[in-house]
Amino acid sequence: MSIRVLLADDQAMVLDALAVLLGLEADIEVVAKVPRGDQVAQAVEESQPDVCLLDIEMPGKTGIEVVADLAASHPEIPCALVTTFGRPGYLQRALAAGAKGFLVKDTPAAELAAAVRKIHQGQKVIDPDLAVESMSTGPSPLTEREAEVLRAALSGASIEDLAGQLFLSPGTVRNHISSAIAKTHTNTRMEAALAAQQAGWL
Repeated sequence: MSIRVLLADDQAMVLDALAVLLGLEADIEVVAKVPRGDQVAQAVEESQPDVCLLDIEMPGKTGIEVVADLAASHPEIPCALVTTFGRPGYLQRALAAGAKGFLVKDTPAAELAAAVRKIHQGQKVIDPDLAVESMSTGPSPLTEREAEVLRAALSGASIEDLAGQLFLSPGTVRNHISSAIAKTHTNTRMEAALAAQQAGWL
């Protein structure tokens, strides 16, 4: 019996390349390919995969959100994230959501296929370099609200605009930004937002 794999990635070339590479393996069959996070749930129902390999940054829903959804609706289907964004904060959030694997996209094809087999057998597979980096970085110091404010701040919007978007008072937004700047050891809200994004905390 082949291991049935669902792939989700918004980059068509990556999606096709992963499908071709995994399709070369005698015991792995790619049964679905979707370009959006919000299309995964329906594809899971239609294709009944054994393993899902997901990108993180996708339209509709992020890979981490999809992992959390599937952990609740289909706990029997293990998910792994295969991403160009090898950031420690992403790894921690992915594992917290229920991911069974976290690999970077430049993982050699043979290792990727081996990872699919291990995940299908119930093992966890995590990129070793990222695991070490994650341990040294530690979990995100930001509160959920601070992360939300910094995500919005990436647009370059003013304090007043951010307050309107987030249904908060300008003073509250300033407080969250001040706290986030202190925690990220930066000087401005844009620096704080970029630093947090780089760490995978947003």
